Amino acid sequence: MDNKEILDSIEKIPVPKEKVFDAISKGINRDMKKENRKRKNVLAGVITTAAILGITFASGLVHPTVNNVLAKAPIIGGIFQKFNDQTGVDLSYQNAVTELNHSVTQNGVTVKMTSAYFDGSVVSITGFVDDGVENGSNEKGEVSFDVNFESNKGDDDPWLNGKSTDLNKVENGYYFQWKMNYPYISFKEEFTLPITIHHINGIKGPWEFDIPIQQEQNRTLALNVEKEYPDDIKIQVKEILTAKASSSLVYETVQTYKHDDTIFSKVVDDKGNVYRLGNQTVLDESEQADGYHRTIRSEMTELNANAVSLTFYPHLSLAVPKAEQLLDKKSFTLQGERINVGLQVNDVTQKGEKLVLDYQFTGLPEILSRHKLDIMNHNLKYAFWLVDEKYRDKIDPENPFPPKNHGISLNSVKVIDEASLHYQSTFDLNGDEKIEKFTLENTILFFDFSSFVSSEELEPFTVDLQNEDE
Repeated sequence: MDNKEILDSIEKIPVPKEKVFDAISKGINRDMKKENRKRKNVLAGVITTAAILGITFASGLVHPTVNNVLAKAPIIGGIFQKFNDQTGVDLSYQNAVTELNHSVTQNGVTVKMTSAYFDGSVVSITGFVDDGVENGSNEKGEVSFDVNFESNKGDDDPWLNGKSTDLNKVENGYYFQWKMNYPYISFKEEFTLPITIHHINGIKGPWEFDIPIQQEQNRTLALNVEKEYPDDIKIQVKEILTAKASSSLVYETVQTYKHDDTIFSKVVDDKGNVYRLGNQTVLDESEQADGYHRTIRSEMTELNANAVSLTFYPHLSLAVPKAEQLLDKKSFTLQGERINVGLQVNDVTQKGEKLVLDYQFTGLPEILSRHKLDIMNHNLKYAFWLVDEKYRDKIDPENPFPPKNHGISLNSVKVIDEASLHYQSTFDLNGDEKIEKFTLENTILFFDFSSFVSSEELEPFTVDLQNEDE
């Protein structure tokens, strides 16, 4: 068989692109950990992948498709491989990532934006900040951005809800990736996203950028299937939006209690493919005659085009209000609302600048696993609040936190007897958090039972997929 026949035969072989991409990604990610041998190891990762595929470079027998993949992977998708962002890698191969080259220097720190993509409901922006950030107030190796998008200010910025930051240290600075949930109901295929970085590690800016964002229109698969459960809980699966490398699910919940949370732990198609759901964006909330309505768009792994049906597995997490008691008694009992767990406070004692609570739990299983006990012991550090009674109305119910200088939210936990769930919590009355003019008679103890609530599995339901777009 001559070279032409061999080439013709190879050309007919289907190339498993996803496996190629995965192998390249794993090889390069592994090599990135060795900074002092980076260039050699990247090459080694590519050569190893080629060897796995059985490609003989010396003979020139390289399948054109594979050759194209290997050429693009280390260059275009490299930044996403560093951050283990498979969506970014996939979009790179589809030429669906906007490459940027815009730098701003302020107060000795240079920030350069390098790429942007918009796929499904997620916007990604990558960039580089030089090692001038290490002159700021953070510990070495830490980088924190005080940033806002569009004309928003502070925490009221909807782009910050669910925003994540990933860092990758290199020789002369840090690569970073921001991922944001697209916060609006309707999508724009192209728009400009203004960014203002106010401070980095305490170093004052501003660093300002206008980032072009674009994606092709999502394909919409209408479902509109409703499932009802006891206690007036309803779930309506509205639609699945499919982009180039990811999907997103839009659904509505109706429930009696405003702060209950109904989510899907997973979605499984008729082929056995499991789809995981990620960050959520609340598109609309309202109180109506039949309960609280919430419309949610959730990230979802890419939908298999050949799927005929989807089975949804919902979970319900109950919202349990904080129990409270004025500390004018030495002992008392708190009972969790909507659950069977209670807290028996045996003794309240002030010892100088320390307040000690001795307590036990009721209603929990007689035997708890080591893992659950460890979680419980950890959560107890944050489960109690002490709040000045006169400042009780200063607590924002939508963003609850003890009022400054009039509340304490941390304690140290001591296990007295784990078998009987007997503990002590000690509060430092003169620590970073304090209550001015503290007296037991004017202090309210709050206890959060929410960490003792297990999510309830609701009955799965199956939806047949429609084949027409809207």
